[in-house]
Amino acid sequence: MRVVIHGLTKEFMTGKGRVQALGGVDLEVRDREFFGVIGPTGCGKTTLLHIIAGLEKPTKGSVEFVGEKRTQAMVSMVFQDPALMPWRTVEGNVPLGPEFRKQPVPIYKQVTRFWLEMVRLLDFSSAHPAELSGGMKQKVAIARALANDPEVILMDEPFASLDAQTRLLLREELLRIWEKEKKTVILVTHNIEEAVMCCDRVAVMSSAPGVVKSVVSIDVRRPRSFKSMSDPDFIRCLEKIWDLLRYEVDKAMRENHRSREEDTEAEIPRKKNFFDW
Repeated sequence: MRVVIHGLTKEFMTGKGRVQALGGVDLEVRDREFFGVIGPTGCGKTTLLHIIAGLEKPTKGSVEFVGEKRTQAMVSMVFQDPALMPWRTVEGNVPLGPEFRKQPVPIYKQVTRFWLEMVRLLDFSSAHPAELSGGMKQKVAIARALANDPEVILMDEPFASLDAQTRLLLREELLRIWEKEKKTVILVTHNIEEAVMCCDRVAVMSSAPGVVKSVVSIDVRRPRSFKSMSDPDFIRCLEKIWDLLRYEVDKAMRENHRSREEDTEAEIPRKKNFFDW
């Protein structure tokens, strides 16, 4: 399933007026590609993912899915927070999509078992989320997304809240599953190493309003693992993305600093008025 994005813009109304998050995004994600999106904080990465998922509507532009006719379960999303139902077991959290579509119980139980085995959590099927580590919870969230049998999987910084060692392990797990299933995946991340480790190509976005500055091909041999990080091609791709990203990150930091200074200056007269009582 290809994802074709054309002229995508998004504006929000805030207390300071109209703010443009996306400034005209053009992208094409190939069928069964592992595609990355990286950019400075506030560049609209998550907004872009929400629009693709249908959670938000664009101000202008379009998102087109090219392939088989779209179905209810065609897109699944994995968030930074696993958002598991605490009163359900692991086995009960995975088949939410099939349950919602009222699939027969024997079928979705079989699907649940398959994906728990795939993410290596079958032995924890009767555990509740409170009994799991952060990495295990995120594996349940990934299994839940895959249980929908989606054609496109959207991942919004799924490993950002985990420690470095757990992130490395889950990246390898995710790549192992993707190599078997070959779904179209769009991964939003702040982590350049993660983008190079996982992706076939990476879109580097500008600071807000976000546009695609460049799309970098990741010419690193697959399958990839921790050892791939010492590959000269891996290091070259890291440097290429950072060269594109560094100016945008610096620009975003300067703009955030200027915005905070303006907010502080606007508050000063009100604070002075306290003494006028």
